Amino acid sequence: DWDGVFVSNGPGNPAWCTPTVNNLKKAMSLDPPRPIFGVCMGNQLMGLAAGATTIKMKYGNRGLNQPCIDQRTLRCHITSQNHGYVIDNSSLVATGQWEPMFINANDSSNEGIIHKTKPFFSVQFHPEASAGPQDTEYLFDMFVSMLHKEKFHHPLNQQLSTTTSSHRQPVKKILILGSGGLSIGQAGEFDYSGSQAIKALKEEKITTILNNPNVATVQTSPGMADRVYFLPVTPEYVTKVIQDELPDGILVTFGGQTALNCGVELFKQGILEKYGVRVLGTPIQSIIATEDRGIFAEKLAEINERIAPSMACRSLDDAMVCAENIGYPVIVRAAFCLGGLGSGFADNKEQLIPLVSEALASSEQVLVERSLRGWKEIEYEVVRDCADNCITVCNMENMDPMGIHTGESIVVAPSQTLTDAEYQMLRNTAIKTVRHLGVVGECNIQYALNPSSQEY
Repeated sequence: DWDGVFVSNGPGNPAWCTPTVNNLKKAMSLDPPRPIFGVCMGNQLMGLAAGATTIKMKYGNRGLNQPCIDQRTLRCHITSQNHGYVIDNSSLVATGQWEPMFINANDSSNEGIIHKTKPFFSVQFHPEASAGPQDTEYLFDMFVSMLHKEKFHHPLNQQLSTTTSSHRQPVKKILILGSGGLSIGQAGEFDYSGSQAIKALKEEKITTILNNPNVATVQTSPGMADRVYFLPVTPEYVTKVIQDELPDGILVTFGGQTALNCGVELFKQGILEKYGVRVLGTPIQSIIATEDRGIFAEKLAEINERIAPSMACRSLDDAMVCAENIGYPVIVRAAFCLGGLGSGFADNKEQLIPLVSEALASSEQVLVERSLRGWKEIEYEVVRDCADNCITVCNMENMDPMGIHTGESIVVAPSQTLTDAEYQMLRNTAIKTVRHLGVVGECNIQYALNPSSQEY
């Protein structure tokens, strides 16, 4: 007496497992059908039982970062794999009853199969891999729902509303905000990212308008943008550029804090709406949520993510009360500021007063939070597209602990001292946070990790 079958992984050529394949054929022929779920070699065995054939790959797919596209939703999942045989897609489709469930985005090989009408499915990758990623663990919940004859609902199992370029609203002219004047050797990443954005837009035959007063950059060089305005990146001047050029869209995420602040002000003043300029990439509301540290703390609380006890303050008196409530030592951070300006540690009230005074001189808001000095400082670079596909490009670890500003420390990629459990924990949190905030494009998430535990 059984409710369903789970077919696990194993080594070797699946064609040699004739008794297992015959038993699967018997299980698939039962009426009413009972759920069957296979993983790795289990996927190959189910394919053979379905009437498909398997082939030996030249090298096989190995490793933790294999991208697989769900053919039902067109979402791309990062998976862990270790196999040398694969189901032949053409033979699977020829059965008439089965279809590919997942396809490898690198080599288009089969990564899963599903029956058109019965509760049978399997995947070639490892959703249960201890090393991670755990992005596809929901497949086990899907199997359990089949066992209970319940409908299955999961965000990653839903059809995407935007899946192809045909869903994009067409744009012909885009305004890119640069980072403005910088010190020599500072913020070269903004010039690089802006230059790459211009190249990508030109490949799409989109007219590029660049606003950046810094002549010592690659992006302002002849032959890059179609037109360049050497004007300050401020709402006043950018408004004039918008009036003259009438762009369809604007990119504010390639110029660092200067461009972000300008974009937020243009949004608040109604300039973008007035001239019909769409913000491409991350919505302004999401930028505000990430830049306003008080709103950011509230957003993290909505998804039950941990954040250091903190309070947003707009006056010195409020900051002093907050520090007493949180308990010294505390760290003071200024919102909407470059390079940690107006930030520092305070062990008592006497140290707090000058810090808050300096922070309020450069920002309308300061955040007083628990000091995490001595904890590891970890960063994740995350990319999410408009179709909700989300990946972590890399993770980094600061050589110095919390207490040394990132811009004054040495950063190593990938991290050197994290366990796999810590790495996957922070990766999952990064993806969950980016999706909740609605970021579209690239972003950087910084963590403080307790070196003695998994607290972050």
